[in-house]
Amino acid sequence: MGETVRLRILGPVDVYDETRGRKTTPNGTKQRALLSTLIVRQGQTLSMDRLIEELWGDVPPGNATNALQAHIARLRRLLGTAGGAADIVTDPPGYHLRLGPHETDVDEFHRLSGLAREITAEDPERALELFRRALGLWRGAAFEGCVTGSILAGEAALLEEQRLTSVEGMFDAHLRTGRHGEIVGELEEMTAAHPLRERFYDQLMVALYRCGRQSEAIGAYDRARRNLLRELGVEPGPALRGRMQAVLAHSPSLLPGGRDQLTQEIDQLRSRMNSLVQQQEALIRMVSQMSAAVGLSA
Repeated sequence: MGETVRLRILGPVDVYDETRGRKTTPNGTKQRALLSTLIVRQGQTLSMDRLIEELWGDVPPGNATNALQAHIARLRRLLGTAGGAADIVTDPPGYHLRLGPHETDVDEFHRLSGLAREITAEDPERALELFRRALGLWRGAAFEGCVTGSILAGEAALLEEQRLTSVEGMFDAHLRTGRHGEIVGELEEMTAAHPLRERFYDQLMVALYRCGRQSEAIGAYDRARRNLLRELGVEPGPALRGRMQAVLAHSPSLLPGGRDQLTQEIDQLRSRMNSLVQQQEALIRMVSQMSAAVGLSA
């Protein structure tokens, strides 16, 4: 595929020619779901039975094999018309999509957000720019309107978690550059939209405190605690409790550039969380590959 043509799944599914500003959209939910499934399993052969299950579940049409082959043929024509070089390869007993690196929007998202995380501590200004570019690739929910089976459902949940982690990273870069006043409103919205996600409350507390709004920072902690107790029956975790103690004690660690033992421990916790996310992603990929292998041998 040429460098200016990108397969996009972070929102409505289409093939986008960045030079001409032209997008080509597969017709119908099944074709979009099929293209999406091949994209997220790029380079991995999926059997016809597995693809039929992904598209139609437990109630496939009587001519499911012919219907799948027809969808494959239409997608091949669409990709050719779009001007790219993506190739759907027939690989008995199924198909796989052959792509180069970073030819999908999700690959570019991973590249940019990964680079941003690596440099946040040393160069938060550059990290902020990279996070914004990564998040700017999202045009809606992943595979919007065409999640038909377990492969896309699982991948959509994983991608949404990665998006939220990148949003957290972007806010962290804001705080490291002293731009706390710019993100208070956004953080209020994120805590309302994700009331059980402690990291957003943590960042909101820091931003409010730096704006001279200590009582509101305490209120944010109380709101987090009520939500966690009501929905999960648990108290806030050690990072958020530590942040509350820092707010009450007017700790210097809350100021831009301020660091103490608490801040270092929170950074360590965040590093471990990022590592767990990466391990989770690797495990999901491994399970998917094993499931595909079982399907091929069946």
